[in-house]
Amino acid sequence: MTGIFETFDTSDVRDLIAGYPLAWVTAPGHAPPSLLPLLGEYDAEGRLTHLLGHMGRRNPLHAQLVAASSATILVNGPHGYVSPAHADRRDWGPTWNYAQLVIEAQVVFLPDETDHALGALTFAMEGERWTPRELGSRYDGMAAAIIAFRTEVTSLSGRFKLGQDEAPDTFAAIVERHPDKALVSWMQRFARKRE
Repeated sequence: MTGIFETFDTSDVRDLIAGYPLAWVTAPGHAPPSLLPLLGEYDAEGRLTHLLGHMGRRNPLHAQLVAASSATILVNGPHGYVSPAHADRRDWGPTWNYAQLVIEAQVVFLPDETDHALGALTFAMEGERWTPRELGSRYDGMAAAIIAFRTEVTSLSGRFKLGQDEAPDTFAAIVERHPDKALVSWMQRFARKRE
């Protein structure tokens, strides 16, 4: 049974990954997890099917994923402590609101797509303001140390704990008083789903 915090849709997944593309990538074995920038790829219905990324060839995670391609990817979105002062209630217990995704995936390395992966990420972050080729002769050396990869998503779960269970007056007080505007925006997004 899906709880209130585990209820989300494909646009929530898309927007969380786009807004918070630096995700933890982990793999079974001895390689430490790595924070890596990832771009979502979606099917015609908007469901996440793949993630495109890159990593350093010397990253121990690269060797680990070559040996065994299973990975767990942790996307951490907006989060923040919510105080009784934010709720404007002394009899209210503090909590932490957050949005997260846990993605199980199979990783395939794509050495011939490194230019594409770097260009796609740069475009997602910079638009047309800058391209990697503006590095000039430095680009080829830097790109040679990097390898692109694409993950095929095999399962996805999430938890969007954003005040959906709060009484309307308490929720309104938190939204009015909380200093983290990104967190407040996501709280308001999920509040609209309750209406």
